[in-house]
Amino acid sequence: MSAGLAVDDAAWASAWRTRAPLDKLLLCGGLVVCALVLPAWPGSVLVALTAVALALGPARVPARTFGRAVRWPLAFVATGALTAVVSVDGGGLGWAPDAAARAGDLVGHSVAGGAAVLLLATTTPVSDLLPVLRRLRVPAAVVEVASVTYRLLFVLLDSLRTIREAQANRMGYSSVRRSYRSSGALAAAVLTRSFDRARRMQEGLAGRGMETGLRVLPEALPSSPAFLAASAAGLATLLTVGLVA
Repeated sequence: MSAGLAVDDAAWASAWRTRAPLDKLLLCGGLVVCALVLPAWPGSVLVALTAVALALGPARVPARTFGRAVRWPLAFVATGALTAVVSVDGGGLGWAPDAAARAGDLVGHSVAGGAAVLLLATTTPVSDLLPVLRRLRVPAAVVEVASVTYRLLFVLLDSLRTIREAQANRMGYSSVRRSYRSSGALAAAVLTRSFDRARRMQEGLAGRGMETGLRVLPEALPSSPAFLAASAAGLATLLTVGLVA
């Protein structure tokens, strides 16, 4: 199972699944703000630990799923930190004078913000977030593109799995050379199918006169004053400790 599908499954199975999406969005958005405004030490560390503790604790997100989903963001952060601390001048390639401080700030803020976003992703399905975005007056075109992209993602993943299995059954990955060739053919086939599916979907919706997007009746999930109060208290505590320490 891919990490993307695992995150979606975790969101549907989360103990916070029945909580109002806006409540979770406010909590995770507050954590992202804390990750941005607080110093890397100890603010970002506290934010990251809080997000992970909430995901693995009250939200009951599987630790393996959370760990698998965070691998690629961590690799991206590590690459960015490495390029940020390297300086190029007349003397050639070397370390920036404040390399350690710059790397620490970049990694701290990025990891904390990523953990907060991942907390939202593993506890709230996209289908629950889209109605909230409409309520927050996000442009309809943006919401519609996000909705279509989300639906097409599963079509592409299914095509990817089907084609790869067919290639593997024909010994397409039995050697390094064949693996490169099969990978190129796989990418080409998936891209072709994705464009074809998108075109057919657009033509089908246009033929039905769908000019305002697909409207569905969202599930009614009432807001929890206790959850909002606890979130506000927790965020205030993080801000206080992060600024004072």
